[in-house]
Formats: sequence, structure tokens, C-alpha cells
Amino acid sequence: MPWTRRTHPLPAVPARVSSLLSSDASAPAPTYTGPDPTTEITHLYLTFTTPLPKANTTLRHPSKQQQPPSQPSRPPDLTPYTNPQTWPSSRKYFLFTLSCFVTFLTAYTAGSYSPPQHLIQASLSDHPSDEAVLAGITTFCLGFAFAPMVLAPLSEMNGRYPVFAVAGVVYVVFQGVCGVVDNLAGMLVARFLVGVGASVFSTMVGGVIADMWDAEGRNTPMAVFSGSVLVGTGVGPLVGAVMAQRWGDEGERWKWVFWHQVIMGGVTILLLVVFFRESRGSVLLSRKARTLNMWYEKLEGEGYFGVWDTGRCEGEEASLHAVSVTDGSDDEKRLRSGQRHTVAGLRRIRWLVKEDEEWAALGKMIAISVSRPFYLLFTEPVVFLFSLWVAFAWGILYLTFGSIPLVFQRVYGWSLEQAGYVFVSLIIGALLATAIGIWQEQILHHPQWADAPREAASSIIGGDCSDDSSGKGPIAASASTSSRSDRYWGFLRLYFPASAPESRLYFTCIISTLLPIGLFIFGFAFRPNTHWIGPAIGLVLATMGILSIYLAVFNYFADTYHNYASSALAAQSFCRNVLGGAFPLVTGPLFRNLGEARAGGLLGGIAAALTVVPWVLVLFGARVRAGSPFANQL
Repeated sequence: MPWTRRTHPLPAVPARVSSLLSSDASAPAPTYTGPDPTTEITHLYLTFTTPLPKANTTLRHPSKQQQPPSQPSRPPDLTPYTNPQTWPSSRKYFLFTLSCFVTFLTAYTAGSYSPPQHLIQASLSDHPSDEAVLAGITTFCLGFAFAPMVLAPLSEMNGRYPVFAVAGVVYVVFQGVCGVVDNLAGMLVARFLVGVGASVFSTMVGGVIADMWDAEGRNTPMAVFSGSVLVGTGVGPLVGAVMAQRWGDEGERWKWVFWHQVIMGGVTILLLVVFFRESRGSVLLSRKARTLNMWYEKLEGEGYFGVWDTGRCEGEEASLHAVSVTDGSDDEKRLRSGQRHTVAGLRRIRWLVKEDEEWAALGKMIAISVSRPFYLLFTEPVVFLFSLWVAFAWGILYLTFGSIPLVFQRVYGWSLEQAGYVFVSLIIGALLATAIGIWQEQILHHPQWADAPREAASSIIGGDCSDDSSGKGPIAASASTSSRSDRYWGFLRLYFPASAPESRLYFTCIISTLLPIGLFIFGFAFRPNTHWIGPAIGLVLATMGILSIYLAVFNYFADTYHNYASSALAAQSFCRNVLGGAFPLVTGPLFRNLGEARAGGLLGGIAAALTVVPWVLVLFGARVRAGSPFANQL
């Protein structure tokens, strides 16, 4: 907030200071009683809501009164350090749009590699096999899986901006390398590093969303972000197939599959570097504290010591709490909540940020970032089951890169370009699922779905018209006048409360069934005498199911694990990307050996079994969370 904004009335200048300022020039100079360089500094914790005390810019130390400057240094501009959740909507949505477009490009990169695989195979000097070339998708996904575990703590310590900028350069540079490399090993390494750079945008944009929106306002941006991932996944192989088909016989023009991404990525990263603003709240708060401390030091160098401290104003929360920093122990640094400073006067202060004290050494943080997700994965049943569920769904998404060209060319005799147009199904499914995700959040916040006392909801459902002695009890009156709609909302309030973390799963229990339904349709509709629209509809439904699973897992982990949400999300991200990278390698053998119907039936059966996962949490979520040392912190 600007320095000139006040959150409370300024206290009056103490009488002894007023007398110093208004004393007659001929009178003897009064004795200076304010702080000096030997006065102890009090350290205070700074938050975005902390009212800043007025700095001393009037009472000057006697040793500095004859030295320039005659005017104290002006206060710094603190507007760059405001809470990101209070930013104007225009700034939020601009940064969000920019982040989503970069995410779209990274998903585009994942899928565009598959269509020209035979051209890549022919151009490499060591002439690798089909599966070896497809391993470029696997190494890309491995970069996606491992890099965030190291880069995520860096973004939390130093901010999103530097990590985004460096990762963007890595992403663009090694995209160009993919277009010029002439051997398999170089291609696989380049694809791994492309995945490292791309992973930042697909995994940390969720953190940017959490920086700018609170939990209640986060679902719609998350739905749009998730939709951009799946739309990019559909557009990438579509464009790659068209380029590979039309330019495959014209020398090395097909390499524009990589080079046009270098151009798009370069322009986007340049926009990101120029226009993106740091959104990590603790980093902004640390910069604000550092700026204020530097100003205080500059004022003290000019002879103006301390800030005015007259205690709390009426209606003001206790915000200036002293922190002892004598030996750096946790007990010494803990805030003494409720302490009041009631004596008017000056004191020297410096600001601290609590999050800065909680950071361990970088090596230790990275070790925790790498090890804790696996600990949660194998000790928390919720994390394990949800990671398995979303990993399988993501594997199906990556399986489409190879299965769509393979089966449509084999069953219908289509060209690569014609098969590529089928990826429009993924785009349609992603758009429909995004719209449903936004709509379901609005329904979840319906005023009639708000929590009500269990007894009241039970009375409405059961039609209990019992009355109190006055005959005008509120429950009886409500029950006697309740309509069918009242019974419906009462049932939801009683058995499916909107405030529970499991509310993120209510709609997913239904929509996720579209994944197995779509896989069954995709597999069993493939017949030479069956219209191609049948398998395409199956892909639309499967994509809607995939996105609903992805969105539900992210929101549920964020709401359930709080401080451990990053580790829980890292665990599912690792499983998701590892399995996503493995599925393209088995696509060819799976469909060639089993056929379309059996392959679709097998995958659909596994997906159907995994749809039990959200139902277990909806029915027994409270009991499961109660037994978890991590989720139990709710």
C-alpha cells in the first residue's frame, strides 16, 4: 500500500516533543532524550496487515543538527509490495492469462513430438527404433517429474519470477536444439531439458494462482488453467501431424515442428520477463521489510532515530509485537502475542518476516522437497490412491499421442494429417470440462447449500412438524412450509456439506465416470463399417473425465494438507508424469497385440475400478483424515 495511506489515526505528538519544536530560539536548548546509536533495536514481525508506525522525521539527534541535509529522506514507495490477493482484477487476470498461455505452450510441446516420429527416426544418424524415438516423450516427462522437486523450493524462497525467467530460457533454447540434433542420445537429452524448463509452467502456475486468489476464489482460475493444459495437449499433435504430413517429403522442412515453437516460446518468454510481476507473498513481504529497514538506517544516518510508538489506537489489533533475537532460538524469536506498548515515545525498530526465519538451508530444503513427497506417497493412503488415479488418467492422455494416429490409420486407412484432426476431440472435451468445472463451483456455493445445523436439516428432510410450546418454533415452521426444493437442499446439507474438503469431489464422483465410458466407446466403436464419429465421441468423454480428475485432486490436496499440500501435489505430479511418459512406449504393442476392442476394454475396466476412489473419500473422508498426522491438522 502507498506510504501515505493510514490504517488508523496518527497519535498526537507527545507534549515533551512538542515543547522541543515550539521552544523559543533564545531559550537554552533542551536536553535530547530520544534514542541514539547505542539504543537497543527492537525487532518486529511484519505482515501485509501490519499498520506501519510513523517514522521520526522531526526530532533530530544533537550531533547531526548542524549537518546537511536539512530535510530527512523521503519515505520509500511501498506500492510494489502489496498483497497479491488485493491486486486489481485487471492485473491478476493479465498475469493469469500470460501464465496460462505459457502452460498451453508446454502442453503443446508434449504432444507435437509424436506425429513426426518416423521423420525423426529417418533423420537421426544412428537410425533408432520406433520405441527409442518415442522415448523422447518419456525423457520429457521425466524432466517434468523431477525438476519441480528442486525448483519449487527455489521459487518459494526467491520468488516465482527468477525461476520462471531462467526456466523459460532453458525451454526455448533446447527446443531449438531438438531441431538441429542428429543422434538419438542428443535428442533424448534435449527433450529432457525441454521438460525441465516446461515443468515450471505446468506445475508452478498453480502456485501463482494460490498467490493471487484465496481458496474460495481459486476454483475458476484452476479450471481454466487445467483446461489450457488439455487444450494444448490436443492442439500440439494436431499441428504436428499437419506439418509432418505436408512437409515430410520436402527435405528437413518438417523440423519446423520444433522451430515454430522456438519462435512462439521466445516471444512468450520475452513478454513474461517484461510484464510478469512477482506474486509470491512472503517474497514481497521480505522486500518490503528490507526497504523499510534501509530507510530507517538512512534516517538514522541523518540523525533521525526511531519511530513513534504510542500503543494501539481504538479498534486496532495488536500489531507491534516485540521479538527478542539474542541467540536466534525459536523460543526467543516467537511473538509475544497481546503485548502492549502504552508509553508514548520513540524507539528503534527493524522488521522481520516470519517465513524467512522458517527457511532452512537450501540443501536441506531440497532434500525435504525430494523426500517428503515419497514419504507421503507411501504412508498416506489418500495421497497414494489419488496419485494412482490421476497418474492413470494422465497416462491415458499421453497414450492418445500414439493411439489416435495408429488406430485411425489402421482401421480407416486415413493419412497422418487426417488422423491428426481427430485431436480436436481433446480440445472439445477440455473446453466442455472447463465450463462444467466453473459451473459446479457456482452450484457448490449456492446459498441454500450453506451449512445448517444437522437437526434442522434432518427435520426438513423428514418432514418433522413438531413444535415448541408456542407453536412457532423455527424448525417446525421451516419444515411445515418446506417445498420439494427445501427437502433437496436439506438432504445435501445433511449428507454432503459444502464446507467439507470432500465437497471438491462431489461432482467428480459423477464426471470421472466419463473416463471409463469414453474408453469403452473408443475401443468398441472401432469397426471399418462404423462411422469415425463414434471413437471421436469416446475421446471427448474421456478427456472430460481426465480434466475433472486432475482438477479435483489438485483442489482436494490443497484443501486437505495445507502446509503439506506442496509435497502431496509433488507426489501426484511425479506419479502422473512418470506414468504419462511410460504409456506412449506401450501404445503400439498394446493395440497391435490386443486389438482396439480388447485394449479399450482393458483400459476402461481399470479406469472404472479407480472411480471408486473419490466415493471412498466422500463417504469416509472425515474418518480417513482423522487418522492422518498430516491431514489431521485441519
